[in-house]
Amino acid sequence: MPCKVMAACVQSCRAESAMVNPSLSFVDPSHRTTLCIDGTNLAHFTVDLPMADEVWCLIQEEARADAEKEPLLLMLYYELVLSHTTLESALAAHLAAKLAVPALVSAGALHELFSSAFARDAEIRRAVRADLLAARDRDPACAKMVHCFLYYKGFLALQVHRVAHRMWAEGRRAAALLLQNRSSEAFAVDIHPGATIGAGVLLDHATGVVIGETAVVGDDVSILHGVTLGGTGKEAGDRHPKLGDGVLVGAGTKILGNVSVGEGAKIGAGSVVLKEVPARTTAVGNPARLVGGKENPARLERKAALTMDHTSWSEYAANS
Repeated sequence: MPCKVMAACVQSCRAESAMVNPSLSFVDPSHRTTLCIDGTNLAHFTVDLPMADEVWCLIQEEARADAEKEPLLLMLYYELVLSHTTLESALAAHLAAKLAVPALVSAGALHELFSSAFARDAEIRRAVRADLLAARDRDPACAKMVHCFLYYKGFLALQVHRVAHRMWAEGRRAAALLLQNRSSEAFAVDIHPGATIGAGVLLDHATGVVIGETAVVGDDVSILHGVTLGGTGKEAGDRHPKLGDGVLVGAGTKILGNVSVGEGAKIGAGSVVLKEVPARTTAVGNPARLVGGKENPARLERKAALTMDHTSWSEYAANS
């Protein structure tokens, strides 16, 4: 890749990242730490981290490193990552290309829609970065954030949902349902645009995840594939589950009805949850029951979503 092109990609991080929440910085803002971009046949460039979007600069550096090792990726990484000055620009183009329908829904129109939503909504911009960091920190298969950005359909489906949810709230419900439908077809993840989802959410593998209209998912939640946050089929109105911050939901779990899963709780794989699960407890089985019993359930010391420990018995056994 020409050095002048790379220089423009890296140096533009600084000017274009004023929108980024500084709380996501990887460095102490009081220190003027620098990130050096160097490598074979590439010039040396320096980016002042406190002035730049660290998440995006690191993703670009990861892309450059991958492309140097694997020439097959050079054009892909350039078009999807290195040619863009901001994370928002790259994400809008990436999602538009994924969801476009030839002769029916143009990539250009979708690109404009996503770009506008990202530009107007600081909360979406913050959540995008939090989701990337969640994948890097919690998914042992995620070696680099650039891999999540490019390939992880759970991450991509979440970002489509964030825009669809904004449109739903603004009354643009037909367009929001279009995004839901295309996302479901492209990523095998079906999230109703009415659902409310926090930041720092990890949809691990994500295939077959279904989230209903009135569901609420808190911050820092981890959800595995095949999970349904659905209704019982007998209710109208507010009829879907509410997950607190830091909840971990194992693969194949079904949580049905307007039931609450408390902060930091763990739901074992394959469980069917029909009743409330208290905070920092573990529920397993069909129907789900609390590990340790209803009267004296085993308590988790940390939020389950952050530990990603899928064993339902470990804390209980240690305290028995």
